[in-house]
Amino acid sequence: MRILIAEDEKELAKGLKFLLEKNKFTVDMAHDGEEALACFRCRDYDVVILDIMMPKVNGLEVLRQIREAGCGVPVLMLTAKAEIEDRVAGLEAGADDYLPKPFASPEFIARVKALSRRNAGYTELCLSFGKVELDCNRYEMACGGRAVRLNNKEFQVMELFMRNPRFVFSTAHLMDKIWGQDSEADVSVVWTYVGFLRKKLKELNADIEIRTARGAGYFLDL
Repeated sequence: MRILIAEDEKELAKGLKFLLEKNKFTVDMAHDGEEALACFRCRDYDVVILDIMMPKVNGLEVLRQIREAGCGVPVLMLTAKAEIEDRVAGLEAGADDYLPKPFASPEFIARVKALSRRNAGYTELCLSFGKVELDCNRYEMACGGRAVRLNNKEFQVMELFMRNPRFVFSTAHLMDKIWGQDSEADVSVVWTYVGFLRKKLKELNADIEIRTARGAGYFLDL
């Protein structure tokens, strides 16, 4: 399950990301409305968590554009604005739930889980390219009757490649999308995880591979 957190308070966003990852969710973060919309256009999400008071594009406008695009992804409005009229505005704009700050962590997790269950029947759970399948529920990659388990970061990298075959991702882009802008990890971690995935694809005798575009990055191809 993949969650998008759009929250301009970076420390709060990092704390929510930690909570969600501890509960086995995969998390992307955006710190303003424009970044949130860019993430939404590039990826499918099971739940979107939106703060109303964001720079560039506010949360209500982000929500409006999501709904105008015909997407029914569950949206949780997470904001300091707790007046009744603000709650009504969010719900009328298409939000599925509303949680004013401050809030208790167990309640936040419970609400996100409830929204993710609501969306479970509509989520694409298996991706395929060539003869390789990626099970997004079990974090497993399979080919020709064989399967290997992926850890969290391996899965996130492979999912990005599987959703965008033949698209070249730079090391910086992968670092930003998978580890985040605030990560203390060195850029070499990208090379390491690409190596892990190449080894697992080889174990499966897969008909696809992660190739290097010299000076540009990596891409998945047959």
